[in-house]
Amino acid sequence: METHTPTTPFGRRSLTLAHVATQIATSARPPEKVVHKWKIFHTICTARARLGVPERALTVLDALLSFHPETALTGEDDLIVFPSNHQLTLRAHGMPASTLRRHLAVLVDAGLIVRRDSPNGKRYARKGAGGDIELAFGFDLSPLVVRSEEFEHLAADIEAEAEAEELEQLERGERSSYSGFFPGEGHLHEMDGL
Repeated sequence: METHTPTTPFGRRSLTLAHVATQIATSARPPEKVVHKWKIFHTICTARARLGVPERALTVLDALLSFHPETALTGEDDLIVFPSNHQLTLRAHGMPASTLRRHLAVLVDAGLIVRRDSPNGKRYARKGAGGDIELAFGFDLSPLVVRSEEFEHLAADIEAEAEAEELEQLERGERSSYSGFFPGEGHLHEMDGL
């Protein structure tokens, strides 16, 4: 049996079964998997309606992604970013702190990020003797790697529906523009008696 110690949220935030499931899924991500962070962000933006994520929450996700130094998100790297609220607010285009916290909660609830809270609720990283990060507390971007195929399928479905709707509107427009040229249809037939 596989054991897993979930990270409990600091403060009054409750830990739901969905949060625990997301944490388990992110810990089992394949190390060879690589996702381009801005491509997956664009995909999530396309699929945002199906994910139940508002536009302002995507602004916060954009800001969080900008704190990760690499363009590629991989399954073997540590994907925890630990910005201060002040820096996160600046990169989220001056979003107020209360709004920022609300949209961070939306991203966590949607399973796009995982909170890795320190015992005192602060976000920071502890470096080892060699200067490498040994322990980090902040926001884990691993769900973006783990769920990338799901996001791509959702975005593809939305784009296919939009194409079908556009094609249907185009066909409806063509039918209405040609309706007057055929006898028995439209206003030109009525004008034959003149």
